[in-house]
Amino acid sequence: MDLEKTAPFDLGRGEDACLLLHGFTGSPWDVRPLGEALAARGMRVVAPRLPGHGTTPQALLHVTWRDWQAAAEHALHSLRGHRSVFVAGLSMGSLLALGLAARHPDEVRALALVAPAIRFRGPRMFLIRQLARTPVLEWARPWAEKTGTDISDPVALAEAPVLPAFPVARLRDLCTLQNLAVGDLAHVRCPTLVAVAEQDHVVDPEGGRWLARRLTAAPSVRFLSLREGFHIIPRDTAGPLLAAEVAGFLEQWRDLGAWQAHAPAAGA
Repeated sequence: MDLEKTAPFDLGRGEDACLLLHGFTGSPWDVRPLGEALAARGMRVVAPRLPGHGTTPQALLHVTWRDWQAAAEHALHSLRGHRSVFVAGLSMGSLLALGLAARHPDEVRALALVAPAIRFRGPRMFLIRQLARTPVLEWARPWAEKTGTDISDPVALAEAPVLPAFPVARLRDLCTLQNLAVGDLAHVRCPTLVAVAEQDHVVDPEGGRWLARRLTAAPSVRFLSLREGFHIIPRDTAGPLLAAEVAGFLEQWRDLGAWQAHAPAAGA
C-alpha cells in the first residue's frame, strides 16, 4: 500500500480538537476530507492509523480489538488540554468512538458516527457474523481477499488505497466491537450525530437508525440520511455535504454555555 496515503495525520490548530477514527481494513485516507473540512473551521484534527491497518495484510495477524481500542484511548488522552474534544468515527471507527464516549463522558463533548458498523448488510455478512463466534470460518478460509472499496465516485475509487487481503480471524474482533458498542449506547451522554448512506453496500443504514433511537441518554441526537454515495462517505459524492453537516453539528457544542444548557442533570 502507499504508506503516504495511509499515514496518520494531525491538521489545524485551535482551542477545540476532533479525533477521527477510520474503519476496519481502512486507513486515515478514508476520513481525510472530513478532517480537512474541520481543520478549515478552526479545529485541530487528529487521525491515528489503527494498529495493523494501512500497511500489509500480515500486519493484521498480530492485533486484536483491544489494540484498536487502546490506540483510540491513547489518541483521546493526547488531546487533553483542549477546550473541548469531539470524536468522529467511520464504520468500525464509530464503534470505537461510542466506547470512548461511554467510558469518558467528561472528556468527549460530542460524537459524529458516520456509517456506523452496528449491522452488516446482506445474508453473507450475517452468516460470517454467526461463524465468527467459532474457529470454523478461519479454519476453512484463513484469509479474505479485497479487490476494492465501497465508493461510488470513480475518481476517488481509482485513488483509494486498498488492503488486498485480511485475516478472517479479525472479523471476530469486529463482531466483539459491535457487541461492546450495543452495551455502550445507554452510557453515551453527549450530543451525537448519526450519518448513513442509503446505498451503503457494507453496513445496513437501518442499523444506524436503530442506533440513533437507542441513544437515550444523549441530550441531542441528529440523524442524517444521505441519498448519494456508498460506504466510505467522506471520500464519496456526499462527502462535502457530510463535512458541512458534521462541522455545523460540532460547532453547536463548542460553546461551553450551550453544552451546560443541554447536559443531563446530575443523577439523571
